[in-house]
Formats: sequence, structure tokens, C-alpha cells
Amino acid sequence: MLHDLVAILKSQPEIALFLVLAIGYAIGQIRFGPIQLGGICGTLIAALVVGQLGIHLDDGVKNVFFMLFIFALGYAGGPQFFANLDAKGLRLGLLCLVEVVAVLALVLVLGATVFLSLDQGTAAGLMAGAATESAVVGTATDAISKLALPLSDIRQLQANVVTAYSITYVFGLIAIVVATSQVFPLLLRVDLRAEADRLWKEMGGGGDEPDAASATPEMIGRVFLVTVGRGRTVGELAAIFEGHASIEQVVRRGQNLAVEPTLRLQAFDEVLAIGRRSVLVNVAELLGREFANTTAFDAVVETTEVVVGRREWFGRELHELGAPLPPGVQIVGLERDGNAMPLLHDVKLQRGDVLKLYGPVLEVARAVPLIGDRVVESTHSNISYAAMGILLGVFIGGFSVKLGGIPFSLGTGGGALLTGLIFGWYQSKNPHRLSVPPEALALMKDLGLATFIACVGLASGPQALALVKKFGIALPLVGVAVAVVPACISLFVGHRLLKLDAPVLLGAIAGQQCSTPALSAVQNAAGNATPLLGYTITYAISNVVLPLMGPLIVALAGLVAHAAK
Repeated sequence: MLHDLVAILKSQPEIALFLVLAIGYAIGQIRFGPIQLGGICGTLIAALVVGQLGIHLDDGVKNVFFMLFIFALGYAGGPQFFANLDAKGLRLGLLCLVEVVAVLALVLVLGATVFLSLDQGTAAGLMAGAATESAVVGTATDAISKLALPLSDIRQLQANVVTAYSITYVFGLIAIVVATSQVFPLLLRVDLRAEADRLWKEMGGGGDEPDAASATPEMIGRVFLVTVGRGRTVGELAAIFEGHASIEQVVRRGQNLAVEPTLRLQAFDEVLAIGRRSVLVNVAELLGREFANTTAFDAVVETTEVVVGRREWFGRELHELGAPLPPGVQIVGLERDGNAMPLLHDVKLQRGDVLKLYGPVLEVARAVPLIGDRVVESTHSNISYAAMGILLGVFIGGFSVKLGGIPFSLGTGGGALLTGLIFGWYQSKNPHRLSVPPEALALMKDLGLATFIACVGLASGPQALALVKKFGIALPLVGVAVAVVPACISLFVGHRLLKLDAPVLLGAIAGQQCSTPALSAVQNAAGNATPLLGYTITYAISNVVLPLMGPLIVALAGLVAHAAK
């Protein structure tokens, strides 16, 4: 039975591919406290195990899916990457510089020198795993394929990338999660939850329920029969509502009246108010009882998303946007780089932020051009646009320069990442044009990287045990050092030099490591979403810069190894 199954997998390796994906993502969903390996690491573990059977997929499958992944990675991160190239972004970007320089130095000093004498593949895998950046596996593997070495040596080095990554990723992930959420608050001598609560209040968040305030407020409409509110004007009510609700319609003896600030309400007027539930629950005390007969009202409201594209709002605080908006239009959500940001008054807007507006259809239509462009809701992907970006990236990646006699180039991965950044940035400037929807991008990233990892893992299975036996416990220990030391340096730089608030600093450190589990752990410890204020900036920068280090670490490790001979 088992022999027949192995024979089927060898004769039809595509079955093995999907088997690995199914098992890997199931493993990745298992949670150990705040630690969750995720689908990519789970897929790699499953691929290394199944790969012991000697199953190989065509290299073309691996290359195609990697290009899909790396282009989608750049495309999704392009808007926020370029948006963060300002004074504040570059200030926090200093932590990303610390990450890159420290990781490169540690991998070369501890790994590629006489301490462990790692080859180029193992050194690159160590960097990818300890920095918890899966994309480095792809760019490094691509760079190794271009080395002037026999095919057997190239395959061995590529196998070492994957194996070293799988070993060090788990230890690096655990180390950075524990450090950011547990150890670093102790080193800073702060009560992280109290600091996060203080920052939340300073930035205009609710004082009693920060978690509830960070969620999208529930918007409702209610009809009231005016009794106690007779004599009040619409303008007086607008001042009481403070922009959180509005009077949309007034019906008097069956006739709709023009709603103007000077309109004075009379007894038995029927009034439609739209706004946040927390405000409208008290409106009956101002106007009169609520009633259910709404047949006289035909107001239509909508929720729409708009990309912040007008230059005058870049760097401005969220509360400043409220005044220019038409009456009745509410900001009910803010998303940045795929993350739901807290709706705090002092959050600074960035190019590419997506605001969710709620209000009457006509008023929302007037509000959109004041901010930017309406997000095009479409399930159709512009395949031509994406294919041209990947094609251009492959062309750019073909150029190389000599670094110490060793050819260095962006490779197809780095080239596709670069064009993805540019194409994604262009799309953010023109959101009204049909392109690649976020859901399609997410599928390209997940399926592309998972398939690439599965292919490499299957090919690397037979060599994996040899590398584990060679280095033993030394490799994971060095992986922990490579993960923690840059984070410690950033902790000092962010606290002493940049004077960052503890929640923002810890979120930024999680971002420089591109570690979503670390962010989740920090947010749980903080009790609110304030760590996101630092995470989104460093994540956007590191998620682009770290993959570009794949070819560099291969070249530098080769130089060090050559010099050591």
C-alpha cells in the first residue's frame, strides 16, 4: 500500500505538491500560545518530510510561482513604501537600517567565518529564517542559480537555503515574539498596557474602552417625532452632535423641508437623524420619542472607500479632515497597508491610506474628490498589466555588476519586486483604473510563495538531514542571536535617540522583523492598537529591503569564504 502511494507520488509529482500544501497549511494553523508557524513554514516542514521520498517537480513550476509572489509582494507594498519616504517614515526607517546592517554583519561574522564556516546557501537561509522574511529564500535561491558552479553544487546550496531557513525560522520567530511582548517592556521599565492607554487618550481615543473605539463604529439612522425639541434649529443640533451625527430630512405635515442650519423645528415635525449609535441613543432626549413609521423618508446612505490622494492631506491629522467634509458624512474606518488603523484624532494621514466614508449618497459623492479617488470595487484582474510588470522585472533582473569578482544582480526576483513596487505605486495614484484587486494579490502572494517553498522543500528533502547533523544546535542558537541582537539595538536607538513611545517602538521592532505574530503579541500585551502606528511604517520598508538582501548575502558570503581560504 505504502509502496503504491510512493510510486504514484513519484510518477505524478503534482499530487505531492498539493498534498504538501494541504498538510503544510494545516500544520501552520496550530497555535502554541502567541506562536503560530503560519502556512509557509508549515508547508516547508511538510515538503522536507515528503521530500525524503525523492520527489522532484520541474524547476519551471518553482520559478513561475516565485515571480508571481514577488511581483505581488511589491505591488501590494508599493504605495506604503513610497508614502513612508518622508521625514517621519525615514526616521522610523532608521530601525530598518539597523535591522539590515546588523543581520548582514551577524550572519557574516558568526556564520560565514571560521565560527561556523557556513556556505552561501546556509548563510542566506540563516538570514531568511532569523529575520523571519520568507521572501529572502526566493531571492537568494535565484541568485545562487546564477553562480558559475556545477549544477550539483548549485542544487546543494539551494537545498541548504531552505533547510537553514526552516531550522532558524522557528527559533527566530519564538525569540522575537517573546522579546517584543515580554522582555523589552521589562528592559524599558514600563507598564506597557498603561503606556498604551495613555497614548490612546493623548491621541484622541476613547478613555474607557480603547478596544471598542478602535473598531469601525456602527452607523445607524433613526426617526424622531419632535416634542421636547421644538424651537431648536438644525444648526444647534449639528453643534451638539459635533460631527458624529446629522439631520438628513425634516418632514412637516407630509412635506419635505429643505434642511438648512437656520431651519427651526416645530412640534410634531418628523426628523431623520443619521450617525453613530453612541450619539443617536441620546437624541430622543433632545427631540422627542423615536417612532417606527419611516414611510415618509427616502434617504439612501452608502459606505464607500476612498484613497487619500490629495497632497494637502498628506501628514495632516485625521480630525482635521472632518470639517471640510459635507454634513452627514462620517469617517468610519482607516486602513493602511492592509491593516485596520485605530481611528484616533491624531493619526497622521499618508498617501495611499484608504478611508471608509459613510453617509447619504449625494453627500458622499461630494466628499470623495475632496480626499482623493474612489476605490474601484472589481473582481476582474488586469492580467496584461501584471504580466507586463513581471516581464519588465525579469528584464531588469538580467543586468549584473561585478562585486569582488562575483557577479551581483537583482535577479528575476529582485527585478520583479522592483517593478511591482512601481506598478503598485502607479495604481495607488490612479485607483479609478482597473488593475489587480487586493483579493487577487493576496492569492498571488500566498499561492506563489507556498508553491515555491513546496517545490524547493521537496527537492531539498534528501539533503536536509545532512545539514542538521553537521551543525546541530549551533545553527538555531545563531539564529536566535541574529533575530534578537538587531532588535535590542533598535530598542536602544528608538528609546534613547528617537524618543519613541513604548507601544510605537515595540510595534516598529515587530515591523522591522516583518513579524505579524510579534505584532499580535505586542497588541495583546498593550491592550489596544497603538503598536500599529509604528509597525506599518517599518513593515512596509523592511518587507521591500530585506528580500533585496538575498543576492547580497550570497555575494558577501562568497567573498568571505574565498578570503578565508
